[in-house]
Order: sequence, then structure tokens, then C-alpha cells
Amino acid sequence: MCHMRFGSEPLPSQDMIKQIVAVCRELLFPGFFGCDNVNSYNLEYVIGLQCERLKAMLESQVAAGLCFDRPCDKTDLGDIFARAEAITRRFINSLPELRSVLHDDVEAIYNGDPAATSYEEVIYCYPSVKAITNYRLAHEFMAAGVPIIPRMMTELAHNETGIDIHPGASIGRHFAIDHGTGVVIGATTIIGDNVKLYQGVTLGARSFALDESGNPVKGVPRHPIIGNNVIIYSNATILGRIHVGDNAVVGGNIWVTTDVAPGEHRVQAKPSNVAAQKK
Repeated sequence: MCHMRFGSEPLPSQDMIKQIVAVCRELLFPGFFGCDNVNSYNLEYVIGLQCERLKAMLESQVAAGLCFDRPCDKTDLGDIFARAEAITRRFINSLPELRSVLHDDVEAIYNGDPAATSYEEVIYCYPSVKAITNYRLAHEFMAAGVPIIPRMMTELAHNETGIDIHPGASIGRHFAIDHGTGVVIGATTIIGDNVKLYQGVTLGARSFALDESGNPVKGVPRHPIIGNNVIIYSNATILGRIHVGDNAVVGGNIWVTTDVAPGEHRVQAKPSNVAAQKK
């Protein structure tokens, strides 16, 4: 299958999406990425220039994304570009709030890791910051109804970090992922505030509703709902539309398919038969 838009122009560009994410990172963490000469005297100027650059790139790519799942012709161009411009404007206006949310995430990661020496180290070095940043950017476009681009953004981070967060998931503030490799968060997952996940955690689906042709029904809520102040340790697998209540702890290497009560500590059962130690 070959998708084209507006005659012979290509659909969304992976390279352009990478550039968009990079510029967003520069705006969200000024001085850490991109221009290394940012200071209190030129910060406003640098941010203004980057916002103008971001606006031009986004309008083109959002328009391409809006044409991804349906044919577009010249009669659609005015509406497509008007919608792309409006979505781009709302996104850029949302960046200050996104920066505040990501500050809370960085703070949560730092406070939860005794090996972290500074916020700066967390921002520069922790793969979870990259994955969470891409997710939060992508979720804005997902909420605006832009096809394909949100998934492209999160898959960039997935490829680089091994952390797979679907842009459709809903994640609260002060979200932390420690180490991160192998974490999977499904499309209809809901996560509250002050939640911490360790490496290898899966928040997935247990089964899929099927249509009359035997194919999975799209858009059905099928992933867990995680409350506030929850810790989920490494390699825990939580499946289905179940609830993990506030202040619960889910231990490592455990398979969970039933609700976890608020405050409960769900851990592996002790083995019923223990081999006698040889003398």
C-alpha cells in the first residue's frame, strides 16, 4: 500500500517528526538540549525563535497526519490547513503546562532513585525521561484527534529506550519509571498520580472482544486502571480492565488478573512444597 497526499506529496516524515520532538525537548528543557548558549538574557529570544520554527514544521506534519486515514483532494485543503493551524496553536500554547508536568515527573524520578545525584543528571541521562516526554507530547496530539503522528512520536522513544508507552494511555502527574527497559503501557491504560513502575512491568490486555469476522474490536477499554500512590515492581504483569487501588504495592515477577484493593500488597505466594535441603 502506498499512501500519498495532496497529489504527489508524501505523508508524515519520520525525519521531520524527529526534528519536531527535538525542538520540543529544547523548549521543555531549555539549556539542556540544542543551543548551549541559553541564558537569562537571551532565553525569551531563543524560545521565540524555536516556537516559530516548531510552528512551521508542525503545521505541515499535522496536515499530513490529518490526511493519513482518509483521501484528501484540493477541495479539502482549506479545511485541512485551518485545522492543522488550530491544532498547532493549541499545542504550542500547551507547552508551559507540559513543562510543569514534566518537571513533576523529573522530580518523582529523582526522589525515587537513591543513585540519582541531581535533576540535571535525570534529564540528561535517564531513558525514562525521554520516553515520558515523547508520550506527553504525543498524548496532546492524540487528544486532538491527529492520526499516526502520536504513535510515531512514542515509537521513536520505544526504539531508543525499550519503553513502550501508547499515546492513548492516560497518565497522571509525578510519574516515575525506574530503569525502564521492557516497560509496556497499553492504549487504554489509566494511571493516577504519584505512580512508580520498575523495569519489565506490563500493563496489558488479557483478551480481546472479537467482531463477527473474528477480528479484535478496536477501541474497547481493555487495560488496567492504576490508582494514586501505587508502586509496581519489576517484571510484574497486570492484565485486563482491572483496578489497582490507591496506595497499593504490586510485587515483582507476579501475574495479576484480578483487582488489587487500596493499600494491598500483592506479592508472590510462598511455595507450598519446599525441597528438603541436602545434608
